[in-house]
Amino acid sequence: MKLSTLAFTISALLVSQSSFAIGDIAMPLQQQWDIARYQTDKKDREKAFEILAQQAKEVELKHPNNAEVLVWKAIILSTYAGEKGGFGALRLVKDAKALLDRAEKINPETLDGAIYTSLGSLYYQVPGWPLGFGDDEQANAYLTRALALNPDDIDANYFYGDFLLEEGDYQNALKAFEKALSAPPRPNRSIADEGRKAEIKAAQAKAESRL
Repeated sequence: MKLSTLAFTISALLVSQSSFAIGDIAMPLQQQWDIARYQTDKKDREKAFEILAQQAKEVELKHPNNAEVLVWKAIILSTYAGEKGGFGALRLVKDAKALLDRAEKINPETLDGAIYTSLGSLYYQVPGWPLGFGDDEQANAYLTRALALNPDDIDANYFYGDFLLEEGDYQNALKAFEKALSAPPRPNRSIADEGRKAEIKAAQAKAESRL
């Protein structure tokens, strides 16, 4: 994604996973993310994610080699970056990428492709060199890998569609959005599913308007 300023427009990262697949250690971070992102007023979200980022740090200190914890801390930092914007957001997304790289070394298939959905999302939404590490080719590689691991996932399909939308491939973006909307509901993720579907429909409308 080519950004002219550092006012980040990072989409709220929510990676692909089923509720039954996540362990008890990372579960509270997931649940609090859902609430902070989709049930918190816009004006209060930055503070909510600041607090949640600190909580994630404390969990990571206790469980530094838990891949699920590392992924969820990365998601939290990425979403916090999207709310914060500016140069502070760059530091947060770089920290998030480092966490995802660590998680990949521990268990690349954790949370059914979550690492690759998250990395792909970062690579197309973060500015490229010299400001950041953004790279559309890397984004495409990670997002397609996520889909190979979890082809029916709502988030893997949404972020791939959003990437294609940014690339100007509107027809294939719409196909990805349609598949995302047909994804089965996730146990105990009704808040996240409802919020994500609203984002997908908005992205669909944007793609349709450009055909």
